[in-house]
Amino acid sequence: MKSVNVRPSRRALPTNPSWSSCPSWLAFWKSETVMRVRLATALLALLSTTLAAQERTPLSIPYTEITLDNGLHVILHQDRSVPIVAVNLWYHVGSANEKPGRTGFAHLFEHLMFEGSKHVPEGAFDNWLEAAGGTNNGSTDLDRTNYIIDVPESALELALMVESDRMGFLLDTMTPKTVDGQRDVVKNERRQSYENAPYGKAYLALPALLYPKGHPYSWSTIGSMDDLTAASYDDVVQFFKTYYAPNNASLVIAGDIDVADTRRLVERWFGSFPRGGDVPPLVVPPVRLDGVKRETITDRVQLPKLHLAWHSPAQYAPADAALDLIASVLSSGRSSRLYRRLVYDLQVAQQVSAYQQSQALGSVFNVEVMVRPGHPVDDVLRIVDEELDRLRNEPVPDRELAGALNQVEATFYRGMERVGGFYGKANQLNQYYTETGLPDFFEGDLARYRALSPADLQSAAKRFLPAGPRVELIVVPEGQE
Repeated sequence: MKSVNVRPSRRALPTNPSWSSCPSWLAFWKSETVMRVRLATALLALLSTTLAAQERTPLSIPYTEITLDNGLHVILHQDRSVPIVAVNLWYHVGSANEKPGRTGFAHLFEHLMFEGSKHVPEGAFDNWLEAAGGTNNGSTDLDRTNYIIDVPESALELALMVESDRMGFLLDTMTPKTVDGQRDVVKNERRQSYENAPYGKAYLALPALLYPKGHPYSWSTIGSMDDLTAASYDDVVQFFKTYYAPNNASLVIAGDIDVADTRRLVERWFGSFPRGGDVPPLVVPPVRLDGVKRETITDRVQLPKLHLAWHSPAQYAPADAALDLIASVLSSGRSSRLYRRLVYDLQVAQQVSAYQQSQALGSVFNVEVMVRPGHPVDDVLRIVDEELDRLRNEPVPDRELAGALNQVEATFYRGMERVGGFYGKANQLNQYYTETGLPDFFEGDLARYRALSPADLQSAAKRFLPAGPRVELIVVPEGQE
């Protein structure tokens, strides 16, 4: 959405004009200016009317929802705007479903799922899809593992075939050697993305600081080296049998499809698999910090970095959306409060970010500041606290709230323009179904943000971002105190 900015045109003025001696020129200039202002006013009125009409029209994504006899939940959405189909499969298992001493399994299986199955030889999964003009990927987080395939509409059945084969026949070809090979790949990824990446150690340390030992969120998704080494082949097989069953998965097919034909294809390729055992939901008591938990670690970096973290409401719970907007007010764009104060005005920080890390069992609100040389971290922390105090003590002005909401809406609509990928409609339908039970939660999700007032943001800051109970993690360059 672009704002309309009206300003007079830079027309050439007479040299040393005598305004009284140029009545005709002045009259012309005034009349044209009036005409431009009237035109701009009319355009603004039309734009306001259009936006109001859009706000009155509820957002809705048409879909067909079925559940196969084996428990696989299927959501079909037709979008014929482009000849592309997204096949999006979520298994409702993440690192939170692992056990202490056996962490990293969910992410390990994300890798194993691309290593071949009974009817898809090793390497063929990528080769066949790429030859058909498709792409594929996967990701793992605390609460779920998802696999995405985007193909031309003519290759839909190929995508369903390879996806179904690894659901039903992965164990037919998986061997201890296969597991060992991907175990080494995951270990190397841990080294590359965390242990040897600048500031990567902080993201391994934060979960244990935020959560008590044994809590499902107290370890990182990548897992520990010891746990990955200790995992036996039988452990891995049992994990697959427990969580990679049709009744613990949801499948979204969106794009240029015929709904009836696609339903028959889904039943053909997935309907014969047996139902697995029921997976009990994770139930954990609420987690609280009694006070400030502060820790300093060293890393091979050039600048210190400050991490602040608070426990916050679970995804879609009350105040989850308010904290999203607070994060935007604090650090989204050069005019945001922390960026303007720390980076632009005082020049004591190189980078700053704030974000609400929404999760199913409870979220985390984060503030990260990379400190410039010569500035004590505690001085920077004091300035951050001053800005947080402003949020607690003063309502956010309407202008800042509107800017934060505009950014949320822009991101929201950009996601709805795409069918596939990690941020398109197919993945969003699956996320909404998994986390709310309503695939078409688009309107309800956006309404959470539109309903917020400045007082709501102030209340959320007071309750969930206190000065006391929080984690303060400081990363300092090696050799510095």
